[in-house]
Amino acid sequence: MLGVIGGSGLYGMSGLEAPRDEEVSTPFGDPSDRYRLGTIEGREVAFLARHGRGHRLLPSEINYRANIYGFKALGVDRLVSVSAVGSMKEGLRPLDIVLPDQFIDWTRQRHGTFFGDGIAAHVSLADPICASLQGELAQAVRDNGATLHRGGIYICIEGPQFSTRAEANLYRSWNVDVIGMTNATEVRLAREAEICYASMAMVTDYDCWHEEEEAVSIQAVIERLNENAATAQEVVARLAAGLSSERSCRCGAALQNAILTDRRKIGPQARERLELLVGRYLD
Repeated sequence: MLGVIGGSGLYGMSGLEAPRDEEVSTPFGDPSDRYRLGTIEGREVAFLARHGRGHRLLPSEINYRANIYGFKALGVDRLVSVSAVGSMKEGLRPLDIVLPDQFIDWTRQRHGTFFGDGIAAHVSLADPICASLQGELAQAVRDNGATLHRGGIYICIEGPQFSTRAEANLYRSWNVDVIGMTNATEVRLAREAEICYASMAMVTDYDCWHEEEEAVSIQAVIERLNENAATAQEVVARLAAGLSSERSCRCGAALQNAILTDRRKIGPQARERLELLVGRYLD
């Protein structure tokens, strides 16, 4: 099953055949909304509005653990994140699509792991994006005719405010490509859940560093969200139609050697809470 997380401006998934809503309960609380399930060209797809339908949740209010756990519970093994981002480089223009492959996590108030409370684990995030899934996503973007930039650094800030000019210039000195408020937390949890993750960052603005462009405002972002959302829907439909039937990466074994806790010391509550994620490694 292919999972899709819709960011700002993308609150639904058009083109789903036999659509239905499904509520998923998790040990970590409620996801952002009900999942919208259906098929595209025979491929099962599960869609979730990251901020809830009607955009009710700030980036720091999103229950990222519940969202990713819910996808796992539904059977999703590949997950595409669609997000509105600001460009930090001249050559990344509004309405371009960037597929970042590295992240800087500048957040301070997030639950970024499923582990703790009785189980310690450390997964590798050296290469946080699934290269196989990103490659298939890149082909779908090219086939759609959108301007593509494959690779780059996504800096994830806490928000909800946009950056100060001093912050924007600091981030640019780090050679980042785009700025957003959500993806770094998701990619961490997706790796722990052994789900392939790829980010489709839709450029809406130049943040506030560009001398010839107005500083980012919600009005400027909204002007481009609808067009970006339409493009995202088309790209996801192409991806779903052409997605390979089997995974060829190592994402599905990310936890194989990551759990350090002595199995005899893991209590029943911790086992029950994480059974979906780690059960096969604890038996």
